Amino acid sequence: MAVKGKRQATVGSALFLVLAPGMVAGVVPYLISGWEMRGFEVASGGSLWDFPTALWVARVFGVGLVVLGSVGLLDSFVRFAREGIGTPAPVYPTERLVVTGLYRYVRNPMYCGVVGAIAGQGLLLGDVRLLGYGCAVWVLFQMFVLGYEEPKLRARYGAAYERYRGAVPRWLPRRVAWQDGEFL
Repeated sequence: MAVKGKRQATVGSALFLVLAPGMVAGVVPYLISGWEMRGFEVASGGSLWDFPTALWVARVFGVGLVVLGSVGLLDSFVRFAREGIGTPAPVYPTERLVVTGLYRYVRNPMYCGVVGAIAGQGLLLGDVRLLGYGCAVWVLFQMFVLGYEEPKLRARYGAAYERYRGAVPRWLPRRVAWQDGEFL
């Protein structure tokens, strides 16, 4: 199925943003934590960190992860609609391979953004359960990427995707962005 034009791609991307990442990085973390501030309590009833300074450093770092993850996620969704003329939803893929913005550094900035936002919430709220949930989400993303997404991208975009895949890492970003025209 193809999306017909940027307007439909934008609407489809916005709906998918609410349904997929909105649930995974918003609703489920809320259901797990109630978005209550904790202190990294461990099963023994003690606190993982007894120093308030360390907890505040974790919380500030958590806010940074939530902000960076959310901004990266939104940027990627906009790129899919405007540049790719499609959506991140597998049923309405992009017409063009998107390799600009954060995609110049890492192949999966949306998944990184979702996991970063979940981990950030875990640090901000001091909730180890959210950190465990974030790890589980990353494992599921890895399985999806390897088992479905990469084979589909390889089939849809062929040699262009292979060149891109060979130069841009899946999860850990390059230090330097590829230059326009380096791959495609």
